[in-house]
Amino acid sequence: MKKRTIIVAGFAGLALGGCIQVKAPDKPIEINLNVKVQQEVVVRLQRDAQDLIQNNPELFPQ
Repeated sequence: MKKRTIIVAGFAGLALGGCIQVKAPDKPIEINLNVKVQQEVVVRLQRDAQDLIQNNPELFPQ
């Protein structure tokens, strides 16, 4: 019953509110995703290199 009331109220709102227009914007939508991922990659590479050196000391003599 609640759903029917909402639908009827929606149609009444449309009838009283006039015309609703949905229009695409003139300019394309731009989503800026400039995220700094470099730091995470460097940290991962540093950890991987450190683990490799510690686990294989014969490959990397000091």
